[in-house]
Amino acid sequence: MDGGGAAQYNPRTVEEVFRDFKGRRAGMIKALTADVEEFYQQCDPEKENLCLYGFPSEQWEVNLPAEEVPPELPEPALGINFARDGMQEKDWLSLVAVHSDAWLLSVAFYFGARFGFDKADRKRLFNMINDLPTIFEVVSGTAKKAQKEKTAVSNHSSTKSKSNSKVREPESQGKYPKQQPPQPTLKDDDDGLDDDEDDEHGETLCGACGENYASDEFWICCDICEKWFHGKCVKITPARAEHIKQYKCPSCSNKRARP
Repeated sequence: MDGGGAAQYNPRTVEEVFRDFKGRRAGMIKALTADVEEFYQQCDPEKENLCLYGFPSEQWEVNLPAEEVPPELPEPALGINFARDGMQEKDWLSLVAVHSDAWLLSVAFYFGARFGFDKADRKRLFNMINDLPTIFEVVSGTAKKAQKEKTAVSNHSSTKSKSNSKVREPESQGKYPKQQPPQPTLKDDDDGLDDDEDDEHGETLCGACGENYASDEFWICCDICEKWFHGKCVKITPARAEHIKQYKCPSCSNKRARP
């Protein structure tokens, strides 16, 4: 009982579904990187609920959701245009990228379910997908960073933990913004550590408003210039910070944007 549209592409094998996934992914990455100006203009907040679609032909489109219910394929996130002007452009693009990753997976596994992939096929499909960087990793730059780090590890693994940044945390945690300004590393002799922390916190000023650190406020650190900011000054909430792998403050984002 396929509709006319479904007959145009029926990726029935793992390889075909993966090819479909890669084409759609390439189109969406294009929208969020090479064609970002055009994509930004098309996402007018004054318009209705808009979605970003990626096609197997490596093309992208901003359009209204499908009219039929349920739609032929899972739908992308609705209303990406509504948040456009309320956020930093880079944060908004990262948010669209995260939703795009989720949509690509749902489409791939929709095909998998529809064409009866067994456990082994689903696992193989997921592993093939998982070998590619996510759209979010490409858009936010963490894919390039991870590649550089891999090279650094193979060249001199002993210095890797120091090369990343001055963040004094294990790497797995250091990738995510912290809610307090930096604390000294716990050493064997942690006598007098509390006093040092208080002194260090007292000297930490917000890079946006210049006010002091207060323990009851949410703070976030820029991974580029390593300045600390009140979350409210840069419009980042603790919940949003959980999803940011590498935070760039507004001034560092603007510097990057210029050639």
